[in-house]
Amino acid sequence: MIARLRGRVAAVDGNRAIIEVGGLGLAVNASARDLARLAGLVGKEAQLSTYLHVREDTLQLYGFAEDRDRALFLVLIAVSGVGPKVALAVLSGYPAQELELAVAQGDAKKFESISGVGKKLAQRLIVELKDTVGVEMPAGATVTGSAAGPAAFIQARSALQNLGLTLREAEEALRGAPAEASVPELVKHALRRAREPQ
Repeated sequence: MIARLRGRVAAVDGNRAIIEVGGLGLAVNASARDLARLAGLVGKEAQLSTYLHVREDTLQLYGFAEDRDRALFLVLIAVSGVGPKVALAVLSGYPAQELELAVAQGDAKKFESISGVGKKLAQRLIVELKDTVGVEMPAGATVTGSAAGPAAFIQARSALQNLGLTLREAEEALRGAPAEASVPELVKHALRRAREPQ
């Protein structure tokens, strides 16, 4: 098992990076987020946590900048119907911490917004990951920076999406909302923020 590697980033091509280790060029599949980071390190040394996926006809190496991403990847591929390709798409969509919080809050819409994840798979992920994914965040905190309750936040985000905002735009607009705000107050806060010049 290859658990970690360190070497010079030779190239980043498509959905993988070539890492030179001891004279070998290893093809390492990675999330879009990690590939973007590695693209800035071409010619320099990088270190990745890895997972070697063994199938009858191939060996595929997956790399992760953070151990937390690797742990979530392993949990994801244990879900029925989720292979390494879908797991990487999920990790490319959002940071592991946001995905873990979405699981804790039962927020299937977060997963549905990821390319390659439909409604049924998103719901299955929520159900199957609920007992295996731990969220290391202070009580009452959300990834959006709002202290509002998860149910009110999700309802407000849905209302903003109905008004034409994407999921990411709605979450950004809700950032910094007042503690314990109601759904209407959250929507008003978000609309004010959306009108502010950037």
